Amino acid sequence: MGCGRVGSTLAHILEDRGNSVAIIDRDPEAFRRLRPAFKGDRVTGIGFDRDVLTQAGIERADAFAAVSSGDNSNIIAARVASETFRVPRVAARIYDPRRAEVYERLGIPTVATVRWTADQMLRKLLPEGSEPIWRDSTGKVVLAQVQVSPNWFGEPVKAVEEAADTRIAFIDRLGEPIVPAPATALQQGDVVHVIAMESDIDRIAAVFGAREGSGR
Repeated sequence: MGCGRVGSTLAHILEDRGNSVAIIDRDPEAFRRLRPAFKGDRVTGIGFDRDVLTQAGIERADAFAAVSSGDNSNIIAARVASETFRVPRVAARIYDPRRAEVYERLGIPTVATVRWTADQMLRKLLPEGSEPIWRDSTGKVVLAQVQVSPNWFGEPVKAVEEAADTRIAFIDRLGEPIVPAPATALQQGDVVHVIAMESDIDRIAAVFGAREGSGR
C-alpha cells in the first residue's frame, strides 16, 4: 500500500526477484512512478478498505507492506491485513518512533523511518564504531561494533561473552562475516559486533577494550 518513492521502489525490487506484486494507492497519478514494464496490478483506492484489499488479492498474499505517507493509514492497513486476512508477513512504515514502539508491542513489525534515517546519518557523520549499526524501533536494543583489546586475541568467544555478559552477533574477519561458535578464537584484525541493550554498550565496550587481570 502506497505508490510513493518507497512503495514503487519496493514493488520493482520484489518483481525483479520473481514475486507477483499488487500496489494500492488512492491517487491514480501515483502509478506513474512505476516503470512501463511493471507487470503487477495497480489498484486505486484506500489501502485499508477490505474491498480494495480483496481486489488487490490480499486473500492469497504472502506478505503486505504499508508504506503510504500516513502513520494512521499504515497501521490500520497493517492490522487489517494481519488480523482480518491473516497475511503471514506484515510490516508498516511509521514516521513517529513513539508510535512504532507501541505497535511493536502489539505484534506489528514497523520501520520507524525518522529514527532509522537519523541513525544512518549519524553513522556517516560520526567516527566509525561510535554509533550503533542498527537499533530496534524502541531504540533500546542495538547492534554495535566494539573495539577489542589485543589482550583478548587467541581467547575463545565464549570467554569474552561471559566476561562482558553479552553476545557477539558476528565477526568481520578479513572482509568476510562469520557467526562465531563458542570455541571460535578472536584474532588480530577481527571487527566484532555485539547485540545488546543500548544502556549496556559502554560497559561492554569497556570489557572488550581492556581485559582485566591480564598480564599481556
